[in-house]
Amino acid sequence: MKVICDREKLYEGLAAASHVIPTKSAKPILENVYFVANDDGLELAGTDLEVSLRYKIQGVEVIDAGVAVVPARVAADFVRDLNGEKVTLETKDGNCIIESGKSRCELVTVDPEEFPVISRFTDEKTYTLRAGVFTKLVSQTGFAAAREPGRYAMHGVLTEIEDGVLKLVATDGRRLAMSTIPIETDEGAKSTAIVPTKGLQHFCRVISDELDPIQLHFGETQLGMKTREAEIFVRLIDGEFPRYAAVIPTTTKHYLEASADDLAKNLRLVANVTGDEARAVKFRMGPKKLELFGQSAGRGEATSQVDVEFKGEETEIAFNPDYVLDGLKKCEGQLVKLEFDERTSPGKFTLGENYMYIVMPITVDA
Repeated sequence: MKVICDREKLYEGLAAASHVIPTKSAKPILENVYFVANDDGLELAGTDLEVSLRYKIQGVEVIDAGVAVVPARVAADFVRDLNGEKVTLETKDGNCIIESGKSRCELVTVDPEEFPVISRFTDEKTYTLRAGVFTKLVSQTGFAAAREPGRYAMHGVLTEIEDGVLKLVATDGRRLAMSTIPIETDEGAKSTAIVPTKGLQHFCRVISDELDPIQLHFGETQLGMKTREAEIFVRLIDGEFPRYAAVIPTTTKHYLEASADDLAKNLRLVANVTGDEARAVKFRMGPKKLELFGQSAGRGEATSQVDVEFKGEETEIAFNPDYVLDGLKKCEGQLVKLEFDERTSPGKFTLGENYMYIVMPITVDA
């Protein structure tokens, strides 16, 4: 193999692969990146067996076709620190030589036969949408997925397509985020999968232009996602996602509308006095006002008021301020709406036209 390529483009591909390729693995072969040069150009591939990546390097001159499997981190770090604009990759005597100007690195290669087989994207039964739309949905939901050990299905994002709508839902059992967007599909098209959050985030990282179209392919065991330069395949979570519709309020007695920025600012202010043992802020509400109240035994107490529009009887409800703030960071507009039934009922935050965030209340002493 011998190719000449643009240093910056090569590093972009290696950096994308580095997000997927493990630094240390029980299977050392997975710590490597797979290069293949042919008439179509230069492609690199990497995997941790949960998420796999194929990346097409742009602006490549292929002198000799061939393959090379080399340590991914070393290759990425060396290419990153090169000064030249062009880089030559060449295999010789069982090694891969990376050279630019007066700088040269010779890496030991690994038998390509040992490298896992990585899928190739198929155009059959795919859905196309704008890259920026998809990254927005992932950003609005992925943060709410579970991280601690527990129900495995909650460690992913439910990704559904039905009736011309793409829906993403994530929950950790204490809060739930759901965002939807209309997309073009064939009549009756329906797909569903629980996708590991990590895989969706890796895919968003390789998107270079949010105006570009991307494609999704739902397979039996993996979700394929394709951009102009990259293909990513994510192994699906095999499990039953919680019946999230049961926690979404259908009727509410109390309705509040406030400036998202004002609510976030004052909520952070009051949350400063709450401790880890009692991470809760009370929302005391009545006509035209919302009072936020927080306290802890070792720090004291704090209050702050926010001007709001409120409908319902005077009442209060308590939330973990961190959960509410996580949602407010993703609010699409200037206003946020909060609806709930009783002080022990879930709070429904509307953060955009098609964006809903549910937070379970906390019971605190008076």
